[in-house]
Amino acid sequence: MTDSLVTGGLAGLVVVALIIGIAFSTNEVVSRALLAVDRFSTLIGQTFSWTILLLTAAITYEVIARRFFSAPTNWGYDVQYMLYGTLFMFAGAYALSRNGHVRGDFLYRMMPARRQAMLDLLLYILFFFPAIFAFMVAGWHFFELSWIQNERSMFSPSGPIIWPFKGIIPVVGFIMLLQGLVEVVRCVRAIRSGEWPQRLSDVEELDQIILAKAAEKSPEELARELAENADAALSTKGR
Repeated sequence: MTDSLVTGGLAGLVVVALIIGIAFSTNEVVSRALLAVDRFSTLIGQTFSWTILLLTAAITYEVIARRFFSAPTNWGYDVQYMLYGTLFMFAGAYALSRNGHVRGDFLYRMMPARRQAMLDLLLYILFFFPAIFAFMVAGWHFFELSWIQNERSMFSPSGPIIWPFKGIIPVVGFIMLLQGLVEVVRCVRAIRSGEWPQRLSDVEELDQIILAKAAEKSPEELARELAENADAALSTKGR
């Protein structure tokens, strides 16, 4: 499969996301799908965030061995940059799902939601997706060449293999693409409704507020409110 076909297929996914955002802007299934991708990106980001502990341990060991025992490791540098690269790469989609990437928003934050969405959608189409397409295609070739050569690190005598870590590049590119498609659907929905749809972080925050309020009430009050809400729902259905 040529690079042009791959790029064309990826561009087709973007078009499909735009169509879904336009045609099914109020569909509950689409809303759940968006939150499901948010959960996936969150799971990936939070899982690989634990590599910060391994990175800290490796740096601490290297510093102690070098400083106090004059016995620097021959693997410390490789382990450190591989772990840091893994952490940095897999955090990208998680940050995007939480709207956490840095932006110069002194003007952006004063815009209404519809105008924010229009600007975001334009920037996603002009810059984000072309960059992600190039990242995925070039990253795959980068990994493929490293795999064929069974590439090893040249920075330490032990020479650990590094092609598995280069394989992270196209994988992360796909995860970023998936989250980017979700953000495009959100932009289209915000343009149509004038309000940003919920993110997973919004849902989690609402759940925390509800739990905090529930904790302030006695079990009797909570049970009574639940019963009243259930009765109201049944009476509404009966009409």
